[in-house]
Amino acid sequence: MPTFTKTSPRVVERFRAAIDRHAAPDLVVKPMFGYQCAWIGGNMCTGLFADEWWVRLSEPDRQALLGLPGAHPFEPMPGRAMGRYVVMPEDVAADDAALDAWLDRAIEATRAMPPKKGR
Repeated sequence: MPTFTKTSPRVVERFRAAIDRHAAPDLVVKPMFGYQCAWIGGNMCTGLFADEWWVRLSEPDRQALLGLPGAHPFEPMPGRAMGRYVVMPEDVAADDAALDAWLDRAIEATRAMPPKKGR
């Protein structure tokens, strides 16, 4: 079983504050592998992995975010990238305006997906 690094309290606090700014009845926070994660309709939208903050995006937005220095595909295990999930650069995650813009895109992309059955 791999060993995972805990997310720093500072990053968890920023995550919770950002999710609070985007509060909606369909945006639910629950853990994934012990990390903070926000879900819409049973689909992962955004979350933390150690001190990295990732978002799920449409393909055009995914490509745009990957064009920023420091962004990279979300790989919880090296070499195993997860679809349309991208880790935001630290400077984006640290800036409320930039962060909120990417969260808006992630929420929009996730809401466009069909809900998982039983959710």
